[in-house]
Amino acid sequence: MRIQVAILVVAKAPVAGQAKTRLQAAMSGADAARLAAAALLDTLDAVARTPVAKRVVALTGDLGHAECGAEIRSALAEFDVIAQRGSDFAHRLANAHADCGALTGLPTLQIGMDTPQVDAELLSAGAQLLCESDAVLGMATDGGWWALGVRDPLSAQALIGVPMSTDTTGAETLAALRSSGARVVALPELADVDVPDDVSRVCAVARADGHFRRVVAEVAPTLIMEVGN
Repeated sequence: MRIQVAILVVAKAPVAGQAKTRLQAAMSGADAARLAAAALLDTLDAVARTPVAKRVVALTGDLGHAECGAEIRSALAEFDVIAQRGSDFAHRLANAHADCGALTGLPTLQIGMDTPQVDAELLSAGAQLLCESDAVLGMATDGGWWALGVRDPLSAQALIGVPMSTDTTGAETLAALRSSGARVVALPELADVDVPDDVSRVCAVARADGHFRRVVAEVAPTLIMEVGN
């Protein structure tokens, strides 16, 4: 039986020079975009394996110029795809929740494309928790968050005004949700991929047969510390 939740992936086309620019301290712009594409493909695969009622991607950017664009486009055949809209990231997130809610009429569990270690078991557990609470929030180790689920899409309006991509984003998002009256349940904390030091940490817990581990081995093997088989 499918969990009556929509999973929403907020994604950016992995175009060289525009995706994962902070990784370019350790690799080329093209290789950073390849890593972003690998993370997105593993994320889409995990969501496709999760038994939820709907799967949606809010996309920005041109896949025609993206690394692995054809492969990503093929993976998106399993999803409803909507365009991101908004003047800044917080507005784009809030609008993506609103648009997903309007499309599906379901509670929405939203993730990004920076946690390729997610799997169907973790996403299923998060979706089940969302069915029993107002909101769920998964903190990231860098102070941000990797997952936000809301039963009412209007709850995501609390994101507007929260500074994004800072080491207090997670705490401020939690405070904003609680101030709106939402009862928030915590999801497990995960590391996400933003800077070179994140790569080995995430690679160590990513799927052994996934795109991310393979591409790291190809473009940045020195970033892998000790990754088990």
